Amino acid sequence: MPELIFSGIIVVVVLIVLSIFFTFFPLGLWISAIAAGVKVSIFTLVGMRLRRVIPSRVINPMIKAHKAGLAVTINQLESHYLAGGNVDRVINALIAAHRANIVSLTFERCAAIDLAGRDVLQAVQMSVNPKVIETPYIAGVAINGIEVKAKARITVRANIERLVGGAGEETVIARVGEGIVSTIGSSESHTVVLENPDRISKTILDKGLDAGTAFEILSIDILDVDIGQNIGANLQTEQAIADKNIAQAKAEQRRAMAVAAEQEMKARIQEMRAKVVEAEAELPLAMAKAFQQGNLGIMDYMNYKNLEADTGMRDSIKRMSQPETGAGK
Repeated sequence: MPELIFSGIIVVVVLIVLSIFFTFFPLGLWISAIAAGVKVSIFTLVGMRLRRVIPSRVINPMIKAHKAGLAVTINQLESHYLAGGNVDRVINALIAAHRANIVSLTFERCAAIDLAGRDVLQAVQMSVNPKVIETPYIAGVAINGIEVKAKARITVRANIERLVGGAGEETVIARVGEGIVSTIGSSESHTVVLENPDRISKTILDKGLDAGTAFEILSIDILDVDIGQNIGANLQTEQAIADKNIAQAKAEQRRAMAVAAEQEMKARIQEMRAKVVEAEAELPLAMAKAFQQGNLGIMDYMNYKNLEADTGMRDSIKRMSQPETGAGK
């Protein structure tokens, strides 16, 4: 019984030692590399383990690169892995570029593109097979005030040399949209744009809109052209409404000033009537004082009363005859 326990312990220890050994000494990966013709030392693989590099992430891409005839070294792949790059994607991109005879794509440039955050394999594929970008409807206004909406398809190819630091698809779409608006705005009439939609694409291509971008514009095709609103008529209508509102406001201001002037004149009339009433109230006092001083006799007073009565009678007759005069007219 103790012999069985001892033999079991030995087996467990051996298994642990073998697992640790194969962990630090990836013999299977080393054999695969040797069989593929990649010269790599077992101690190099152990060194990768010590540097916290997964050997398969470096050796397998190295095998693909060797089979494809690419001149890359293990140190290049390992340094790119340690920098946080995707080694397998870089090798796939280099293989695709090599098959497409794109000699300008070196390992250093490909690694830089990958570290910049761009999909280098997709860029190589786009360089071989151009991509079509479709813009939304972009509106412009012709000189005659009619709105024209155009939709374009942009065929672009990736520019490998400008992938690092070059502008993306959004910039290309924005520049094409600016060119569409400018071309429509310089047209005398919307009918000119409808008759010759290729005029837009020709004008845009002549401006070299792909400068500073990561793409090379191959062609710009106008997909659809629609007529929008009559912007000129709408602006004139809005201007007329604004002018009418301003005129109404000024008229209301003048009316308010006239009403205020009328009220002021009525107040002045009331003020003058008050002064007349005040003056008439002083008349009996003045007459009494004249009697006392002997300046006014009784006959003068009677003549004054007769004159006042005669004037009142004439006023009454005049008021009575006014309706008849109005009816006669």
